[in-house]
Amino acid sequence: MDPAADRRLTAGLFMVTLSGLMYEVLLTRIFSVTMWYHFAFMAISIALFGMTIGGLLVYLLPKYYREERARYHLALSSLLFSITILLSFIIHLRFPQATLSSMKGLLPLGLTYAIISVPFIFCGICVCLALTKFPAHVSRLYAADLSGAATGCLLLVLILSITDGPTAVIAVAFLAGLGSVFFAAANGGKTLLRVTAVCSILLVTLAVANGILAASYRSLLRLIWVKGALESQPVYEKWNSFSRIRIYQDPKTLQKPFGWGLSSTYSSSRNFNQLGLTIDGSAFTVLTGFSGHLERLDYLKYDVTNLAHYLRRDARVLTIGAGGGRDVLSALVFDQKRVVGVEINQAILDAVNRKFGDFTGHLDKNPKVLFVNDEARSYLVRSKDQFEIIQSSLIDTWAATAAGAFVLSENALYTIEAWTTFLKHLSPTGIVTFSRWYLGEGEVPLIYKLTSLASASLLRFGIESPRSHIILVKNKSIGTLLMSREPFSQKDLDTIEEVSRAMQFEIILSPRFAQDSMFEMIASGKDLERVAAQYPHNIAPPTDDSPFFFQTVRLSDVWRRLGEFRTNAVPILGFLLIVVVGLTGLFILGPLVFTAKKSVLKGSFPLFVYFGGIGFGFMLVEVSQMQRLIAFLGHPIYSLTVVLFVLLLSGSFGSYLTRKIPDFRWKHSAVWRLLILQGTLLVFGIFTPLAMRHFQGATTPLRILVAAGICIPIGIFMGMAFPFGIRIASALSRPLTPWLWGVNGSTSVCASVAAIVIAIGSGISASFWAGFLCYGIACLAFIWAVQRRVENP
Repeated sequence: MDPAADRRLTAGLFMVTLSGLMYEVLLTRIFSVTMWYHFAFMAISIALFGMTIGGLLVYLLPKYYREERARYHLALSSLLFSITILLSFIIHLRFPQATLSSMKGLLPLGLTYAIISVPFIFCGICVCLALTKFPAHVSRLYAADLSGAATGCLLLVLILSITDGPTAVIAVAFLAGLGSVFFAAANGGKTLLRVTAVCSILLVTLAVANGILAASYRSLLRLIWVKGALESQPVYEKWNSFSRIRIYQDPKTLQKPFGWGLSSTYSSSRNFNQLGLTIDGSAFTVLTGFSGHLERLDYLKYDVTNLAHYLRRDARVLTIGAGGGRDVLSALVFDQKRVVGVEINQAILDAVNRKFGDFTGHLDKNPKVLFVNDEARSYLVRSKDQFEIIQSSLIDTWAATAAGAFVLSENALYTIEAWTTFLKHLSPTGIVTFSRWYLGEGEVPLIYKLTSLASASLLRFGIESPRSHIILVKNKSIGTLLMSREPFSQKDLDTIEEVSRAMQFEIILSPRFAQDSMFEMIASGKDLERVAAQYPHNIAPPTDDSPFFFQTVRLSDVWRRLGEFRTNAVPILGFLLIVVVGLTGLFILGPLVFTAKKSVLKGSFPLFVYFGGIGFGFMLVEVSQMQRLIAFLGHPIYSLTVVLFVLLLSGSFGSYLTRKIPDFRWKHSAVWRLLILQGTLLVFGIFTPLAMRHFQGATTPLRILVAAGICIPIGIFMGMAFPFGIRIASALSRPLTPWLWGVNGSTSVCASVAAIVIAIGSGISASFWAGFLCYGIACLAFIWAVQRRVENP
């Protein structure tokens, strides 16, 4: 290959995989807004599904995708990838998206899956051609593949920090078009080069124009349907890599006071200026117009979420999820000593304290108030402060993180380890208070689970009788749980009963009363595992190894609860697993039926096992490590910019290293490196939980270094596996390499869903060790394939 053409080919593949990863992760953001958060992890299966089809087309059409025309098809497929990104996204926006409140939603979901997968088919054709038609250069090309994807992680975070999601889609299409320009230049044809260049210029012009118009909410390409409803123009909108916030309503219009659990006894006719803020089109918080007169906000004393303030006066307060500032205002209304508002989303803090600072009264300038941009659990672990009240009021956003396609860890705040951390940072008389929806029978399992979590956390903290430390009070559709370090005093209980009578709240559980026997058994802390196992739903307290608080449907009950798509992700996950397993079988076995020369398949079984093993293994290890480290790093953006980026980049380096292995010894060297990979996974599988516990209180830069140090050795050796496989496959049966690439992709589709299923059913650690086992099987298959090569040179 000509050196200049070689460089252009490498650059083209780099740009295509960069844009492919960017679009894949960007779809998690788009799906979280247009549909629901638990559809976001569909993006990875859609991407891998489309790319697998692309690889299989290369295998099934060998006369069309001839080796001598590989560069032309690289340019053409990458150009079509670029164009169809934009076209399929426009179609996706034109019809209402699935909310799946019933089985009828399966049709639009299927259409979405089909339409969005089209660009990835062309991406798959392009990547498959690059990695299978130039086997002598596969080490360098696969390195370009992984490093492009790694760079895409960082670039997407940057793009979403300066523009909106739809504009980012156009930008990704332009980057894919730039890849086609490099491929066309490598091909040497002037006509195709001109076409790719013109398309790229048009796309970058459209991206700039749409970005400028988006700043004033007049963009050409914008989200039309959100959660099945038409969306109106906002007062303010801001995207980032893990949310889209919108502020709406007229700031000058007076409204009735907003309250999650406002008492019906509040009778004032006073109205207020308020703005609504939504996260991903669903989660809601309010910005309250505040002129400095706290006495005007007396309605906050009538909200069930603020019960703890009646028990602890002149307190140091920490609010988890400061949002629009309502809980901060509540602490000020009760004249508490100090309030720290921890908010993970910088975009919300900027909106509340800067963009609308005059409206909200610049709470950040109040000497009693400190706003912190951090994840609350991570902040507390590093903090030496103690608080009388730690408050969390309906902080659940139903929004997917940037890594939502890879992780379903939901919320690291709802685990035994997290609540034990909260207890450690309370003063001796301190109270943790969590408020959640309590919408009749549908939310009862989650309320039981919340109580179970409190009981298990108190037991872990060393308290033998949790019942005397737990109070649960309900008003309308909101339940508030109070958990204390010391037993609630008789004075505390009298105060709760007095306030509840006055405001017509309903006491569900206290040391004096239990509404039903289930609350009583859970709060007692006795045989908690047995009590949880006997209940029809999963109400077992979550742990860091299984942090799925919101998943109350057991995997064994998936078929029985397929109608609960909107409120529970497990049925979606079960349905998706069945679909991808079926499709994987179809795309692995189907091409074999159409293989004209059956002799080509002779001796292919160990290769099939090898590529399937590394496909499963890579994804299981990647997803489980991201799930483990997301709570450790503390911020969702780090799971993308650190864990995924480091794994891909180190994998790229590992692949590049394999190019230096000479032909006469590469088989022997490959076996040793695969065995070292097994040893590395074993060491870090054991080491990762220990490192997380030891360094969880360290500074953010040190925790990032630790996470990177864990991922780099794993990534380097995992990155070597694919080039080794292509080289042995090319030696044994070169026409099979596109099919084997498809096997690798389709098994990755399965693994992307299976990793979550295993984690929910048996824990994140089980998912990691399943990946370890897959690599072990792949290693044995490689040795088998090498032996066949020796026997049949």
